Amino acid sequence: MAALAACCALAVQPALANPHLVVDVNTLKVYEQNDIFQKWYPASLTKLMTAYTTFRALRAGKLTLQSQVVMSKHAAAEPPSKMFFKPGQAMTLDSALKMMLIKSANDIAVAIAETVGGSEPAFVDMMNAEAQRLGMSSSHFVNPNGLPEPGQYTTARDLAVLAIMIKREFPEFAPYFSYEGFTTGKKNFPNYNMLIGRFDGADGMKTGFICASGFNQVSSATRNGRSVVSVVLGADSLGGRADESARLLQMALTDGGMNKPTLSQIAPYGDTRDTVADISKQICSKEAAKVRSEGRDEAGRQKLLSPFIHEINRPLNLVYAGLIPGTEPVEEAAGEKTAAAGVKGKGAIPIPVPRPVY
Repeated sequence: MAALAACCALAVQPALANPHLVVDVNTLKVYEQNDIFQKWYPASLTKLMTAYTTFRALRAGKLTLQSQVVMSKHAAAEPPSKMFFKPGQAMTLDSALKMMLIKSANDIAVAIAETVGGSEPAFVDMMNAEAQRLGMSSSHFVNPNGLPEPGQYTTARDLAVLAIMIKREFPEFAPYFSYEGFTTGKKNFPNYNMLIGRFDGADGMKTGFICASGFNQVSSATRNGRSVVSVVLGADSLGGRADESARLLQMALTDGGMNKPTLSQIAPYGDTRDTVADISKQICSKEAAKVRSEGRDEAGRQKLLSPFIHEINRPLNLVYAGLIPGTEPVEEAAGEKTAAAGVKGKGAIPIPVPRPVY
């Protein structure tokens, strides 16, 4: 009996957990969900809360989209992904939001935090206050960009709450999540989100990756007046998270929603302790890297298996985001590994470089 119990315990705890869910923005009906209360490293999905906190400050009139965001020495020292601007260089908040949400620039996220909150610690306090107010009861933030640090965690359930509130409260800022890319005038940066322009109705939101979290993605799509949000945590590759996100969105957009529970009706279950899942050994091993390399074609482009994702056979629609005129743009540091080939068809996606483990 003991051996049988041990076997069953292993069966319900896969080696690579994969929390996910998909929910209707208006009705809050949950069409599919798994391990949504498991604490997880958000990685760059953290920038959704950075954006939400900034939107709240904009709504309150504390600053405008034309307010200057000045790169500090502290912000400029953040590791990639980043814009590599020098201390003292400045951009509008509008440009900064595009850089943070499209390129997932860590240095820009800190610069925004310092601009909105006066300092990074003060802004992080604002982030946590917003999380509490929204009912994100299993989330805590220690920085505005999602780089690995003790005490930074969330859940798929909490991320869904955040995404829904962004869409409900701030429709005027929705374009920031749906741009296919931006240009500084000298260099183009495509969106890391492979669904934008490739999945019918896709209109956001954010991707994230560190070794400990795997490949994360929060996505949204709207068709025929219906809007849904999906959360995928711990996928094994860029293509894997895109394929799973597309599956969830398509299923929810084509399902009638009969007899589905609402998000508030799902009581906490599973591992709800303070332990944060860490899948570094599975995600950043040599074996995993080999599998991911086999997921690319002979040109190095990411293979996407979903029948719901199509190619972009045209130039990307880019918006402008750059430094305020009068300051010279700084080229990215030599040797930075930002690949231009990422997906089938034109409009490639950069390959994320594993973030350092602190």
